[in-house]
Amino acid sequence: MTAQHIAVVDDETAITELLAHYLATHGFRTTQLHSGRDLMALMPSDPPELVLLDLGLPGEDGFAIARQLREHWRCGLVIITGRGDSVDKVVGLEVGADDYVTKPFDLRELVARIKAVLRRIEPVASVAMAAAAAVPAVPAAAPGPALGFLGWRLDLAARRLDDPAGAEVRLTTGEFELLATLAQHGGRVLSRDFLLEQTRGREAAPFDRTIDVQVGRLRKKLEADPENPQIIKSVRGAGYIFIPPVGPVA
Repeated sequence: MTAQHIAVVDDETAITELLAHYLATHGFRTTQLHSGRDLMALMPSDPPELVLLDLGLPGEDGFAIARQLREHWRCGLVIITGRGDSVDKVVGLEVGADDYVTKPFDLRELVARIKAVLRRIEPVASVAMAAAAAVPAVPAAAPGPALGFLGWRLDLAARRLDDPAGAEVRLTTGEFELLATLAQHGGRVLSRDFLLEQTRGREAAPFDRTIDVQVGRLRKKLEADPENPQIIKSVRGAGYIFIPPVGPVA
């Protein structure tokens, strides 16, 4: 089995070397990088399954790098930073990070978080590999399970969301997991704790605001008026409910 590739981006060589060595002991292949420019140069030729990105790169906006990464590539993204402010964490999640780890961190916990993110994005890689290996002369396989609502199509196998016009709407791993969970439980009020357990599992922390942040991002992508949502509604003191009827589609 090919080792999963992780790009470690930090301006401190001591940190990239430490992380690279520790990740190697857990079976990962790593590339050490020291700037956002280095990361963007790497992506087309040897894209990693996951990027560990330090926000405090000298002369560069870490959030802008994360945003650019999300706009052009499908990979896991874990922000590692000395910024422990809750506002920075919320912004990091809003630009598409799958997780946010503050320095100093426990290496064992970091590896556990990396593995959790990779487990969530693994179906995306599997679908991409299957598509690349397909022979044109062989008829395409039957479409995987997909859910439809208000003209939208959520493909659970390909992990893809198409708008009513048929255009793909890019979702982060966390956004997809949350939308799939809400749609599969349409018409039921789901608590934040339930949603956290379904989308992040054991790595979810008490008072985690991830769900609220991701709901806000989903509303911007789904709702005609995000300030007056009609698809994902809040239920005060209880959680969220997915309003429109949901059914299987081809």
